[in-house]
Amino acid sequence: MLIQVIKSKIHRVTVTQAELNYIGSITIDRELMDASGIVEGERVFIVDINNGERFDTYVIAGEPRSGVICLNGAAARRVLPGDVVIIMAYALVTPEEARTFRPRVIFPDTATNRLPEQPHNNE
Repeated sequence: MLIQVIKSKIHRVTVTQAELNYIGSITIDRELMDASGIVEGERVFIVDINNGERFDTYVIAGEPRSGVICLNGAAARRVLPGDVVIIMAYALVTPEEARTFRPRVIFPDTATNRLPEQPHNNE
């Protein structure tokens, strides 16, 4: 038996665009994808903090460090630019694997959709 657990989470980013006339999906800044472990084409679940909408779609990679969070196609009707969303991806694992599995959760700056700067190692 397999169970579903949270694998990746981008916690509280701001929607920068909503493009209705597009095939569909969510465009996410590549840096955020890499940091959270979300891959292009992966199914993700979106929760809109502003209006309570919950839906799923697939990911398209956006320009790194652009801060882009763009809902495309029909999903564009579920959000407005400026809404704050949570983006989550799940994985199927055995119950044994689930006991030790740790998701990758990131907390970008909601104003810029960028990760906090990491201190530089001067060694």
